[in-house]
Amino acid sequence: MSRILAAAAAHAIRYLGTLPSRPVAATASIAELRQRLRKPLPENGMDGEAVIDELVRDSEGGIMGSASGRFFGWVIGGTLPAALAADWLTSTWDQNAASNLTAPAEAVVEEVCGEWLKDLLGIPRSASFAFVTGCQMAHTTALAAARHRLLRDRGWNVEKSGLAGAPRLTVLATESRHESMMRSVRLLGIGTEAIRYVPIDARGRMEIGGLEEALRRAGAGPTIVWLQAGDLNTGIFDPFEQACRLARAAKAWVHIDGAFGLWAAASPRYRHLLHGAEAADSWATDGHKWLNLPFDCGLAFAAHPLAHRAAFAQDTSYSIPREELRNQKDWNPEWSRRGRGFPAYTAIRALGRSGIAAIVERCCAQADRLVKGIGALPGAEIIAAPTINQGLVRFLSKDGDHDRTTDAVIRRIQAKGVAWFGGATWRGMRVMRVSVCNWQTTDHDIDATLASIAEILAPAAPGAAAD
Repeated sequence: MSRILAAAAAHAIRYLGTLPSRPVAATASIAELRQRLRKPLPENGMDGEAVIDELVRDSEGGIMGSASGRFFGWVIGGTLPAALAADWLTSTWDQNAASNLTAPAEAVVEEVCGEWLKDLLGIPRSASFAFVTGCQMAHTTALAAARHRLLRDRGWNVEKSGLAGAPRLTVLATESRHESMMRSVRLLGIGTEAIRYVPIDARGRMEIGGLEEALRRAGAGPTIVWLQAGDLNTGIFDPFEQACRLARAAKAWVHIDGAFGLWAAASPRYRHLLHGAEAADSWATDGHKWLNLPFDCGLAFAAHPLAHRAAFAQDTSYSIPREELRNQKDWNPEWSRRGRGFPAYTAIRALGRSGIAAIVERCCAQADRLVKGIGALPGAEIIAAPTINQGLVRFLSKDGDHDRTTDAVIRRIQAKGVAWFGGATWRGMRVMRVSVCNWQTTDHDIDATLASIAEILAPAAPGAAAD
């Protein structure tokens, strides 16, 4: 075993050492990867070290450099060294983190992390929490607690009776909501037809007058208000204080999608953007964003622990938990799962509050510089300057087909391999999203990225990007 693990560690260290200079985009075609990796089902086993060596060799060129400091396509951080080491140990210890009986140290670590994270993120100390796979399941977990509470208050036990015949739930959100909301309402049986869209103001925030009208139309029915702490494209924050006050008066549940934006609470410079968010009923965020944890680690918080636990707790005769310690599976949708608390615990201890704040503030400054730098190039235009770490640009064409040109330039940037950005459709136009979330991103990375984009745009006539 030690020989195989040493071989894997050597490959990992070699990869991390070359990451700053590797192309960010995958360089191998799907046909090449299939040719290398699609081997016949073996009838007999082979030496484990040889399998590892071949896996690394055959996967070469098919590994997206999303851990690189020059990856700006999605809101993905790069794993901190201490968190990666803790994740290796998590796999080595091989604990089933479902309960405090099967993983007592993990249970204590999660208990500690929950308190730390509530402090860091400005969430009430009385809130419950859960470590889940990602923000998708954090939303689902929080909305399960909302479903329980809203229906229980109307005399319906959804865990026992299901949704058939239950009062119909309504979800109020803006059209800029993340797609994970759609999946969560589908998974929970609420359904996408339950969503009612609220207008946005000139800044892209939920319009308070529109929310007031939507709540009036929802009447006394069970209602969830979905707010955003950091819009996926622009980083905009909804007006939490006003929205929570209206929702509370209407007896609605407020959920905040803070996949990356909730981490702004750790920064003295940006925490004002979350003013009033503490009055919500649930919150969701991702550890692989600004805490820079390895996949997978999402976090759900609920201001109503009884509703949260009621949605998931289930006793078993073969696994009696320790009564003096929080039992993880009472708050989680999964039973069998890895110990996500160990990497989080390690990262928070390694960084401290000031270190997390420094990453947030550095990434925001780099995003601002990157967006403004791209926008200053001939043939480029800023569509949304960053509020925090997200911004939008597009590339112009002399013939007026800016959408086609924007997509063409994005493809050229990806193919060049110096940096990686992705495209999106925003308010009817094709744009390039800029996202900076990696602790490893340096000023040199920003310089190299801007130089690369300038070279790509150079052949174009003044005022028009190359098609």
